[in-house]
Amino acid sequence: MLEYFDFDKNNERVLCEMGGKNAEMLMTIKVKKLFAGETFEVYDEKNETAILILKGNLDVSWNGRTENMLRKNPFEKTPYCLHVCRGIKVTVKANAESEFIVQQTDNERVFEPVFYKPEDCLYQHFGKDQWEGTGSRIVSTMFDYDNAPYSNMVMGEVFNQPGRWSSYPPHHHPHPEVYYYQFDPQQGFGACFNGDDVFKSVDGSFCTIEDGKDHQQVVAPGYTMYYVWMIRHLDEDPWYKTTRYYAKEHEWLTKAD
Repeated sequence: MLEYFDFDKNNERVLCEMGGKNAEMLMTIKVKKLFAGETFEVYDEKNETAILILKGNLDVSWNGRTENMLRKNPFEKTPYCLHVCRGIKVTVKANAESEFIVQQTDNERVFEPVFYKPEDCLYQHFGKDQWEGTGSRIVSTMFDYDNAPYSNMVMGEVFNQPGRWSSYPPHHHPHPEVYYYQFDPQQGFGACFNGDDVFKSVDGSFCTIEDGKDHQQVVAPGYTMYYVWMIRHLDEDPWYKTTRYYAKEHEWLTKAD
């Protein structure tokens, strides 16, 4: 399902909530806006938390340490992300108007906080030499099972090039996944395929993807589409980079040059 709504009175967009809205995603995810001088605190005794800046200038503090997150917009490939386990208090202070994503899920494990900088993130260019370049996209990963096996979550970003496809060929997996979209220029649009349904993706919209639904994406020519992708590992069944089950009628595309 794809949805869109504006920020609420708390300057939040709540995409899903454990035990609440879109509970089948098994995560709580919100987009938060802060104005200069405002602060936001996170403390949870049951859930791990990841905070990813989308744009602005933020100071994040935890365990007596403070780091700066600075990003003009999501299309600057400069992701800063703080990832902490349960029971750690995080304070976010805005030095300018800013937006960031908060991703949470339950996790009993205790692990050392990790502050990811752009140079710490894995960048991969997929589809460049396939399908006449129509599937060319850049994918960054902050953390997944490879570098954070203690986490129950995955977080990354996709930079979908104008007029091209991503999350391609059509594929699915049992793990719940959420996409949050931004466009450059802002009036841009794309198409979000979610199973047999097709939706118009716009700036600020998001998609919740359930088990077994193929979820390929495409953006209109002239516009760059960015989306944060967030996955919840399943108990005893973590998501790996190779966890892709291709639609059988399109599987031949994986070997096409």
